[in-house]
Amino acid sequence: MDQFSWYLVFTKPRQEFWAHENLSRQGYECYLPTLPSERLRQGLLKVATEPLFPRYLFIRLGQGNSAKSWVPIRSTKGVSRLVSFGAEPARVDDSLIEALRTQEALAQSEPKRLFKPGEHVRLTQAPFTGIDGIYQMADGDHRVMVLIEILSKPVAVGVPPASLRKAR
Repeated sequence: MDQFSWYLVFTKPRQEFWAHENLSRQGYECYLPTLPSERLRQGLLKVATEPLFPRYLFIRLGQGNSAKSWVPIRSTKGVSRLVSFGAEPARVDDSLIEALRTQEALAQSEPKRLFKPGEHVRLTQAPFTGIDGIYQMADGDHRVMVLIEILSKPVAVGVPPASLRKAR
């Protein structure tokens, strides 16, 4: 009887989804933990699904005479190699995979925000270029609200999200 264990696959840069798809097509059981994350795309705030661990995914492999061959994994498009310690592939405990799946399910409902309320930001486009402010909230896809100080008074202004940078 075959015993299955999880192992770690190191992928080529930004090819985690591609490697996952290609390995799955070959009949391997794979797991790519993802996280919804807010990103600027063409000047708009968009939610994108991103790997939780960039360049890594998990694969479940059997050991024994009737287990699926491990040989095709290395030559799969998007895959760089199996992570190993010496000659031994890095085995991942089943409980870690279950914990990751639980956390991933919880995180799917609320994306990681690009800017958080109360965070200090710098405006980079006219008429407010170079002014520091405090991020308040997203006001749709096209604008965000930022609190800036004008004439010693706090004023909320709506600006395009592409005009913000995190203040250092």
